[in-house]
Amino acid sequence: MSAKHVVVVESPAKAKTINAYLGRDYQVVASFGHIRDLPAKDGSVKPDQDFAMDWEIDDKAKRPISEIANALKGADALYLATDPDREGEAISWHVLEVLKARRVLKGQKVHRVVFNEITKRAVTQAMAQPRQLDEELIDAYMARRALDYLVGFTLSPVLWRKLPGARSAGRVQSVALRLVCEREIEIEAFRAREYWTVFATLRAPGGQTFTARLTELGGRKLDKFDLGNEAQAQAAADKVRRAVLSVAALDTRRTRRHPRPPFTTSTLQQEAARKLGFNARRTMQVAQRLYEGVDIGAGTVGLITYMRTDGVQIANEAIAGAREVIRQDHGADYVPAEPREYVTKAKNAQEAHEAIRPTDLSRRPAEIGRYLDDDGRRLYELVWKRTVASQMASAELEQATIDIKAADGSAMLRATGQIVVFDGFLALYQEGKDASPDEEGEDGGRLPALKEGDPTPQVAIDPRQSFTQPPPRYTEASLVKKLEELGIGRPSTYASILSTLRDRDYVRMEKTAFVPEDRGRLVTAFLESYFGHWVEYDFTAKLEEQLDEISAGNSKWRDVLRDFWRDFARHGEAANDDESTLLSMEQAVANLDTAIGRRGAVIEAIDAALGPHFFPPRADGSDPRQCRNCKSGRLGIKWGRNGGFIGCSNYGAEENPCTYTRPLDAGEGETGSTGPRELGKDPSGEAVTLRSGRFGPYVQLGAGGNGAKPKTKSLPRDIAPDSVDLDRALALLALPRVVGEHPETGKPITADIGRYGPYIMHDGKSANLATGEEALSIGVNHAVTLLAQPRQGRGRPAPKAPIRVVGNHPQDSAAIDIREGRFGPYLSHGGVFASLPRGRAPESITLEEAVELLAARAARGPSAGKRRAPAKKAKSEPKAAAKAAAPRRAAKSKKSAG
Repeated sequence: MSAKHVVVVESPAKAKTINAYLGRDYQVVASFGHIRDLPAKDGSVKPDQDFAMDWEIDDKAKRPISEIANALKGADALYLATDPDREGEAISWHVLEVLKARRVLKGQKVHRVVFNEITKRAVTQAMAQPRQLDEELIDAYMARRALDYLVGFTLSPVLWRKLPGARSAGRVQSVALRLVCEREIEIEAFRAREYWTVFATLRAPGGQTFTARLTELGGRKLDKFDLGNEAQAQAAADKVRRAVLSVAALDTRRTRRHPRPPFTTSTLQQEAARKLGFNARRTMQVAQRLYEGVDIGAGTVGLITYMRTDGVQIANEAIAGAREVIRQDHGADYVPAEPREYVTKAKNAQEAHEAIRPTDLSRRPAEIGRYLDDDGRRLYELVWKRTVASQMASAELEQATIDIKAADGSAMLRATGQIVVFDGFLALYQEGKDASPDEEGEDGGRLPALKEGDPTPQVAIDPRQSFTQPPPRYTEASLVKKLEELGIGRPSTYASILSTLRDRDYVRMEKTAFVPEDRGRLVTAFLESYFGHWVEYDFTAKLEEQLDEISAGNSKWRDVLRDFWRDFARHGEAANDDESTLLSMEQAVANLDTAIGRRGAVIEAIDAALGPHFFPPRADGSDPRQCRNCKSGRLGIKWGRNGGFIGCSNYGAEENPCTYTRPLDAGEGETGSTGPRELGKDPSGEAVTLRSGRFGPYVQLGAGGNGAKPKTKSLPRDIAPDSVDLDRALALLALPRVVGEHPETGKPITADIGRYGPYIMHDGKSANLATGEEALSIGVNHAVTLLAQPRQGRGRPAPKAPIRVVGNHPQDSAAIDIREGRFGPYLSHGGVFASLPRGRAPESITLEEAVELLAARAARGPSAGKRRAPAKKAKSEPKAAAKAAAPRRAAKSKKSAG
């Protein structure tokens, strides 16, 4: 017997939890995320047909659609219960449109329900208060999806023609890449500046010592760079040493520090990066699992509220729960007189949902932690602490400033300190890295009790050298924060934007920081040169505001698209008499391609744009573009099969060709990073240098000579040049190294870095290593394990470790893994590989689902690429073909003879 009511959600984990709440009259079915999308080909959006869109059902969605259709047979009502945001509204709309097209609905009532948390109370309340689909949110989704498609599928083909090797361009992705590239240019143009500071250790009348800093000298306030070298600093220190010091003034004041609001999506991503080391994708995957539900012994329940939100407010019952937890755990003094209320900064109130918080604050991390894996436990604790702290009393701090003056007025020193009078919310939580509140601030520590006129004899005078530091590279946390400040992108998009930059090889990660690759720099220069208006920060932010206006009902989505496309598609071309005519995508690509011109002109434009960066002034005042190899050529950006590089204008010339080339980087010789940098001497006295060649950075031993080439070793991609010191360089030059003897054969296992990357070798058999660091550190046990695995093809990377082990298959007890593949995560078991349903996080896949997906994949048989070749034709067929071809051969022979 079919259920009376069918409820559609995104994931099976969510479906299982909600089904338990609703009972036998309800059947909850999963759509597995989006069921259809714009096909990844030209023409899916038709600007010249009023932005008509061709939607295509994903192959993976056909089965969920059939399950929904079957469940609706005999049912009374359909409840669309997807996520409470723009994407969730769009999924519900897609499901409804597909069901209508298939004529599955036979008079069933259709309702839209949303809940911010997956708890029995929230779900039952939502089911009792259904609504209709929000057409304005759907319109905003349509506009955003069309914009992203139009930009990507118009710019990318032009990019491929003009810069072979470039992958793609995107409306928000390209702006984020521009931020990373501009920061790197700032860092490379930075020149450290020396400055000195004089510190004095002084003694108070009670015997306690404290530290003060010289702020005035000779009656003049010292600026940061006034003591610019050691001689000036020592002269200033000598004046302080001769002075008789005493307290001239004291200033003590109480300040209050207030807690931060509960998490939004972006602040959760930033704080998880700072405190837990999670990237944005990992944060959202773990949060998704906590939201969808975890079995805590008494049943499955969602532990946190919906994790894609701009809102900072929380429900009244959550505020009451937080205040009760504070009272129980910390005492009444930590509960403020009035509940704290926070106001969202989101421009669109319709999408400003409740902040991310635990669904029940009485579930303390220590209690819930045993039901979670390590990632889930740490993220839940972070959300719980931030939520509770947001309702705690403010911290009270006492800040003291003491001015110490020389008796003859020749010098003034200042000591600052801070003490916590009442810790308030700091007792539970501090934003950023965990640190003692007494350690914050420049000096930060507790100062002795002093009064005006007290003598402060000197204990020590210490001039300290410092250098200015370049701006830091963007991390995921700081880049998300910057994008949010600029109003670019939205919470649900940040993780995918940052992942795309890495996947396209536009950036690489050095530790936790983004470093632009050459390809990323050239793409950014190309877009700034030819599409500067469309990658401006203000333009992109205003476009986001227009999308918000659509979802608020203040703008029509097609009007926004028309205004955008009319200018974008006619780039470089004067509008015709009928400005209402909109170009097709094919016309727009051709128009942009013609407007930009030949590839050589593009390289010249990029060369002009990046010239000041790649060719900074030389120390001797000579032309920075003069080739130091042939002296007559001019250096410039060139483009080859493997991408961009810097080469001489005589490169490839017929007469006296110059072979000078180097990778794209900022400068050469003493003014940049490409000249040899000596790291030290090896035990024999030979110089060890770090150099940069055509194919990247490498280390070299000695200079060679007498026909002998010096020993070199290329740096693998995971070892940053800045991290290479003498010891690491010697370790690289010592490769290949003997890891040890194989326990079965007794023959040596060696590790090395070759043409295709790091690898190990034993008795003619090799295995790839994941990183260059492994070649320097791998041990025998790990090496034996890798050698025992199936051999990978030459040039292929070593198999990555599974990102998750789902469990053991019930039939053979062998492990079912989830691994990251070229086209996304997939299940692996016994040689069977099954893709994860679209939109599903690896952490949300249950063992039962994994077994079912693998069985379905095995039932379909081998993929097309693995099927057997067709049987050879019978011998009689070639004879007939040869007979038919004989006249043609005869005619050809006759013609040749003639």
